[in-house]
Parts: sequence; structure tokens; C-alpha cells
Amino acid sequence: MNSLPVDGVAPLAVGGAAVLALALVAIWWRRRGASDRRQSKRAHDAAQQRDPPVEIGESYDFGITDFSTHHSGEKVAVGKVEGFVLFVEDIPSGLSEGDVIRAKVLSFNKGKTSADATFVERR
Repeated sequence: MNSLPVDGVAPLAVGGAAVLALALVAIWWRRRGASDRRQSKRAHDAAQQRDPPVEIGESYDFGITDFSTHHSGEKVAVGKVEGFVLFVEDIPSGLSEGDVIRAKVLSFNKGKTSADATFVERR
């Protein structure tokens, strides 16, 4: 009676275990991404339900978290007041992420989930 040598079975078993491990990691990674997207959607939906923590015409101090071109096509500073996003126009050169500025709220964007503002001063 012929039987498979032990040396021939071990590589096959190791390869199968490796493929199974990779498949499990891929499934975990995909589910983690879906969870992040669900959490982001819930936060967005909640933001649409609350009143903005800022008022048009008022000025607020906050740190710059990012720079973007937003919808204006010009470079704007991005920051948050109580988690509410402000896009600040007319920023002077030399500002960096982390700088604290004061900006005056000009208008709310669709759904009142963010607002446009204009630079007042560096703090």
C-alpha cells in the first residue's frame, strides 16, 4: 500500500493554513472599514439634526486643522468650533495647521452642517 510521505503533506497543510489566515484578515479588515463608514454616517446625520453652535455675524477663536480649496476654488483654512466645521476665506500667507485664529461666520452651507467664515486675526 502506498501512502503519501509526511514531507509532502506538511507544505500543503502550511499553505492551506496561510490562505485561511489571509482570508480571515481580509474579512476582518473589510468589516472594520464598514464600521468606520457607519460611524461617520451617524455623526453626519446627528450634525444635521442639531442647531449649529455658531451664529452668523459672530466671531470665534479656533485652531486650524487643515487647508482646502472647498467650493470657492481658493485656499481656505479649515477648523472646528464645538465639532462644527468652519471654512475660513481671505487667510493671510504664513498660517499653518495648529495656528489659532479668529474668524467671523458669514453663512451656513447646505444642511447647516458647516459654515463659511472670513479671517479676522491671528491669536
